[in-house]
Amino acid sequence: MNTLKTVFLMTLMMVLFLFVGNLLGGQTGLMIAFIFALLMNFGSYWFSDKIVLAMYKARQVDAQAAPKLYGMVEELSQRAALPMPKVYVIDNPTPNAFATGRNPQNAAVAVTTGILKILNNDELAGVIAHELAHIKHRDILIGTITATLVGTITYLAQMASWAMMFGGRSDDREEGSPIASLVMIILAPIAATILQLAISRSREFIADEGGAQMTGNPLSLASALTKLVQANEVRPIENAKPATAHMFIVNPLFGGGVTKLFSTHPPIEERVNRLRMLAQKI
Repeated sequence: MNTLKTVFLMTLMMVLFLFVGNLLGGQTGLMIAFIFALLMNFGSYWFSDKIVLAMYKARQVDAQAAPKLYGMVEELSQRAALPMPKVYVIDNPTPNAFATGRNPQNAAVAVTTGILKILNNDELAGVIAHELAHIKHRDILIGTITATLVGTITYLAQMASWAMMFGGRSDDREEGSPIASLVMIILAPIAATILQLAISRSREFIADEGGAQMTGNPLSLASALTKLVQANEVRPIENAKPATAHMFIVNPLFGGGVTKLFSTHPPIEERVNRLRMLAQKI
């Protein structure tokens, strides 16, 4: 299923580029967009994880640099029968974490320095297990490609906006282009959000359950999630990118009211309740 989702997302990226290329530049724009689409699909498959890690200035650590964290990832990876992922630390006081990579053999787990300070060992193990569950379920490629695609949609909307302002039109055949551009400018952010919701929300529940079963301690993950959400509401991650928000274990962007309806993550209360119910069964 995730393989089909990957193919769909990469195809969608190509279609979007071709559509906008033709919209803004006719046949010439179509050819340029085709080349860009090929490059974007190649890059999103092979390098999107590296781009996301570089975006947050994550630094790779080993057993000497971060013995507790590295040892915990190693132990849980063995328990889950997974290859040892690379381990990264992001110098940021806001506690959060995510996993990335194109497959379990080329995966990475990244945590902020803040999460290492705010969580106890059992809670941290729950978070790491959640991210390893994403790796085991092969959600990580979907997540990184989605981040690239959402960023692409936003970029194309900006291109359409600039084209409307400065592009002009040379003949009557392009009369519909400003209208199409305006529609794209309005609908692109909505489409990007819906795409993130469709990809992210259900996978978080599954990763919560998988991580809890991996550690055998659902309540520790529930406690960790509560702490993380509270900390991120008080102090969201600086320079967090909306395109990558769905990758984190809790939403790194603060928003209340109607914004919560369009959050890339399920309500924390529902996640915690499900974990408590799971604890009664284990």
